[in-house]
Amino acid sequence: MKAFTTHTGLVVAMDRANVDTDQIIPKQFLKRIERTGFGEFLFWDWAKLDDGSENPEFELNKPAASGASVLIARRNFGCGSSREHAPWALEDYGFRVVIAPSFADIFYNNCFKNGMLPIKLTEEQVEDLFQRAASHDGYQLTADLEKCELSDVHGLSLPFDVQEFRRHCLLNGLDDIGLTLEHEDKISAYEAAHA
Repeated sequence: MKAFTTHTGLVVAMDRANVDTDQIIPKQFLKRIERTGFGEFLFWDWAKLDDGSENPEFELNKPAASGASVLIARRNFGCGSSREHAPWALEDYGFRVVIAPSFADIFYNNCFKNGMLPIKLTEEQVEDLFQRAASHDGYQLTADLEKCELSDVHGLSLPFDVQEFRRHCLLNGLDDIGLTLEHEDKISAYEAAHA
């Protein structure tokens, strides 16, 4: 898993609440067994018109969103079924940071396990970010996980909270397997003693 320390990226604002995992990555694309290749199907039902062409009104299809790696959304992002494919699709598309007032618990946990930083802010703080994104072309945010601070070049400096264990894992690029491999010497010793 990619470690996360500091990331500066272009912001795309998705003014939607209760974005569920079936909208993030629809069920018909869950047949793959790899973790990669899901980005092209991200928000498929919103991104495409009935004839399969791009929906020009969808936030991510607008030219100003090209290359965005920070997503801002409204409350309860990632609700719905507990598919790990949702953070896989977001990460494969290029997102490293997702900001919302609240997240569904399983989605929130899966972000950390897949190298993405979900940041919870108050509704007022998220609204301020929406206003900033609307007011500045090419608006960028910097998420600093070492300082637990979100900032921009227009004077914003917002602290955010992350549980220390999750912070440690993300800073060091440790998913569940990586955490286990930190004890590889003890595992090997145990296996040698119990061959």
